[in-house]
Amino acid sequence: MGDSITEGVVESYVKNVGEYVGADEVVARIETDKVTVDILSQHAGVITKYFAEEGDVIEVGGQFLEIDTDAKAPEGGAAPQAPAAAAAPPTPAPTPAAAAPQAAAPPKPAPTAAPAAPQKAAPAGGDGSSITSQTAKKAPTEITGARMETRVKMSRMRQTISRRLKEAQNTNALLTTFNEIDMGDYMDMRKEVQDAFVKKHGVKLGFMSAFMKASVAALKEQPVVNAVIDDGDMVYRDFIDISTAVSTPTGLVVPVLRNVGDYGFADFERGLGDLAGKARDGKITLEDLAGGTFTITNGGVFGSMMGTPIVNMPQSAILGMHATKVRPVVKGSQIVARPVMYVALTYDHRIIDGREAVLFLRKIKECVEDPKQLLFDI
Repeated sequence: MGDSITEGVVESYVKNVGEYVGADEVVARIETDKVTVDILSQHAGVITKYFAEEGDVIEVGGQFLEIDTDAKAPEGGAAPQAPAAAAAPPTPAPTPAAAAPQAAAPPKPAPTAAPAAPQKAAPAGGDGSSITSQTAKKAPTEITGARMETRVKMSRMRQTISRRLKEAQNTNALLTTFNEIDMGDYMDMRKEVQDAFVKKHGVKLGFMSAFMKASVAALKEQPVVNAVIDDGDMVYRDFIDISTAVSTPTGLVVPVLRNVGDYGFADFERGLGDLAGKARDGKITLEDLAGGTFTITNGGVFGSMMGTPIVNMPQSAILGMHATKVRPVVKGSQIVARPVMYVALTYDHRIIDGREAVLFLRKIKECVEDPKQLLFDI
């Protein structure tokens, strides 16, 4: 699980008590405060008991399941049954020191309907109607109009996100500076080379690679943006690891592309594609999330016009991209319609001065508006 993780929550069981499982086959999914992890069976055999139910908190290093390794693989795919274990009454999960734990009940499936024991609250509103409260494991997906409220336990990942964001607000002296970028020339260049780019590299040329390449150039000019405060010291890193915010069904994760100082556009696009695939399939690992010296988040994919991102601790700055919209701008002596993106840089003012932040963001603007600066390193 990693040194920083001491416990997790049983999200779901893939294999039930009485089923045959092969070595290295997934038996359960555990939600930690960072990622959801597949738990693999170390041995082949029939699962005879679990020591926890879905939703229970379990400790790293504690007892999790018991397997009869003498059991043979079933023929024809039919799983052997263990009715005695399945019928055993549930007992509390034993501590790791327990010598002979009793059999526990098979894991209960996640409820698909409202839980049993709804409670009525006091009348609310002037019409005298009351509000019914219920608890559930998953958030509702729609508002039906019924006078009902659903209480869902906050996931460990969401708790960690909340804690880290509040820590960033409480610790850093956060300040945000803005700029606007004319995306027209880059979009024209991308359209011109897209077919040849895909044919050679096997990936499409997008916006993120341009902003990552521009960020590398800006970080090299303003290395303090790549630095961090650590216990009274300012730590300057000679490497660049860019974190990128990725939305998953369970929350926002920030995987890292490492040692990108010499990356080209194709390197960024391939790396982003790999991370996006992992996030989509729930395969993001702890190693993917560790570290990072600078973060880029792209709210524009959801239509955001402008926003002030929060620094990803313990980093010192984060770049926020937004939607590209056609807007009237002055070009030369004329007012013309151009595709414009607003960008924001939130930074820790304790270590980064306003001049350095503004010059950093201006460098990104110059590189994206005039891609020749990136191509020829000028």
